[in-house]
Amino acid sequence: MVKSLDMKAGVAFAVLSVSALAGCGAPGEGGFGIGEMLLTGGASLAPVQAKAMDDVYCPPVTIFEGGSAIRAGDPSSPRSQIAISNLARECIGQPDGSTLVKVGIEARALLGSGGSAGRYNVPVRIVVKDGSTIIATRSRAAVAAIPAGGTQASVTVVEDNIVVPAARANTFEIEVGLGGGRRG
Repeated sequence: MVKSLDMKAGVAFAVLSVSALAGCGAPGEGGFGIGEMLLTGGASLAPVQAKAMDDVYCPPVTIFEGGSAIRAGDPSSPRSQIAISNLARECIGQPDGSTLVKVGIEARALLGSGGSAGRYNVPVRIVVKDGSTIIATRSRAAVAAIPAGGTQASVTVVEDNIVVPAARANTFEIEVGLGGGRRG
């Protein structure tokens, strides 16, 4: 009886010791505590970014007027329609105060009643601006391939390494669109 109580006390002590050690080390200070070392088998954790880098301004992506879809063919019997289906962006603060921007656009090509399987061009335009000042403009051509027997296909365009200077890092806008649409 005494032996089983000693074993239970030993297990409880071990659990409490690991629990107490897991709380060591201040979270968010870039290091790791003894508890984390025990839990991760001694592997170090990725360095924590400085707080100033975490609070980076990152505006929503908007679609410029006339840029949400492209239709081809006769309106009564369209061949195809390509439309933006998803948008994403990522903004990473740089040590010099500038912001590195990455923009993702997913478009879907759909066959109309007059369309057939094949390759459909998807012209994408990305504009990063501050008011009327254009910071960067990128144009990309992607292709959506609709297979035989299929009715739709998706295509994704990701444009990265867009640098917004520090002077405009808190006031810029991101606009995207397909085809012609508004130019900046």
